[in-house]
Amino acid sequence: MTRIDTVRPADSVRTVDALAEEVLAGGHGPLPSGLTATSVFWIHHGTRLAGGDTTYLNQYVLVRVGGAFGGCAFEAGEIDPSLCREHSGAPLDVLLREAPRPLRVAALDAYLAGADPHRAAAAAGRAEPVVLPAGAPEARAAARDAATAGLLDTAPGARVGLIGVVNPLVAAIRERGGVPLPCDFNLKATQWGDPVTADMHEVLDAADAVVCTGMTLGNGSFDTVLRRCRDRGIPLVVYAQSGSAVARAFLGSGVTALSAEPFPFSQFSGEETVLYRYRAAVGGA
Repeated sequence: MTRIDTVRPADSVRTVDALAEEVLAGGHGPLPSGLTATSVFWIHHGTRLAGGDTTYLNQYVLVRVGGAFGGCAFEAGEIDPSLCREHSGAPLDVLLREAPRPLRVAALDAYLAGADPHRAAAAAGRAEPVVLPAGAPEARAAARDAATAGLLDTAPGARVGLIGVVNPLVAAIRERGGVPLPCDFNLKATQWGDPVTADMHEVLDAADAVVCTGMTLGNGSFDTVLRRCRDRGIPLVVYAQSGSAVARAFLGSGVTALSAEPFPFSQFSGEETVLYRYRAAVGGA
């Protein structure tokens, strides 16, 4: 693929909370106090791909700010649907300061996606748009995860930590000669019977490269993954439906590549949709 360079200073190591503080101070665009979360909504859905024995049960909270949407997955029972009524129409700065973490991440994602839309990044040559084909969920998932695995620059036999298990992504890593080291809180085995550990530190210590999902932003583990990959000097690829614009802020500051899929996500459509691939500039983290 064409290398897409997004320059960030290598010493700008931050946490997600620190990024939110920068946004609140106006460091990334207009002050959030002047913006409104017009709509806060929630999606709960289940998916079982043909040929698989895993039913994925996912919950997302989403925020619309003007023409931009932000989203974040969360664990069952972590937040309540009543927050949609309570927070729709709220000033954005209130959500960034006071909302439960998944809603804070979704609000931050919406802000950053509005300030710098992925489509604008692609038009400026900072991101590569990848069109996912129309069709059945299995075909679209395979194309999506192949695009994500294509961001890995690893030698055959490299151990690839996968924080957040998606079976088509496991397959895509194997097809590229990688050895998946799967980690997930909710799965015990992959579709092919590979054991899945719940201990991400075990994976982060052993991996030659790491792919993590945007779910790490919602459950608070992203900062740990980011720091550990930087400390070990290994590549970190983020596959983000959750917080795709949030993860983008860390390119070159721990994140080496990003597959960003803004809402509406591929599983909610049978038509062509677009994800955006980013790479950090050479010399970034």
